[in-house]
Amino acid sequence: MTSSRAFSRSESCASTDPSRTTQLTLWWLSSSSSNPKTPSKPIHMYLNSPGGAVTAGLAIYDTMQYIRSPINTICLGQAASMASLLLSAGTKGERRSLPNATVMIHQPSGGYSGQAKDMTIHTKQIIRVWDSLNALYAKHTGQSIEIIQKNMDRDYFMTPEEAKEFGIIDEVIDQRPMALVTDAVGNEGKDKSSN
Repeated sequence: MTSSRAFSRSESCASTDPSRTTQLTLWWLSSSSSNPKTPSKPIHMYLNSPGGAVTAGLAIYDTMQYIRSPINTICLGQAASMASLLLSAGTKGERRSLPNATVMIHQPSGGYSGQAKDMTIHTKQIIRVWDSLNALYAKHTGQSIEIIQKNMDRDYFMTPEEAKEFGIIDEVIDQRPMALVTDAVGNEGKDKSSN
């Protein structure tokens, strides 16, 4: 799908693309649908990602929280590591997964070599980031910090049903929700993307 088609259909894809592209897409979609006289159109964010750098993921997360448009998140394939946080950060009630997807959470990892004092500084930073991630997962899932921390201690894989029970998503779907079909189909019953 070309980016102009994605923009025109209020959709954003977060995959292994640089986080900046995803942030700019979210900003653009939000600003193009923010008419003070009408409610903002939802942005549909499709996630199929093994994760990535925590700082890049948090930049996308902060953008999702900052813009006014509701964000409907949908996992297809996988939402692992930072991508699982983005999945959980969608609008409550609008966080979905396809039935054969995988969701995975875990503690942040990193590597640093150098002087002992610098290694201590980096260790403190990664622990601070882990504490922040625990708090964000707790906020979006409704789980306690203790449960989040326990499950993030190692790679914790979930089926969509388990992710729903955990609070990362709200619904497992096997078809495109009617609201998304309505967004893509014009009054004449033609798919707008074929224009």
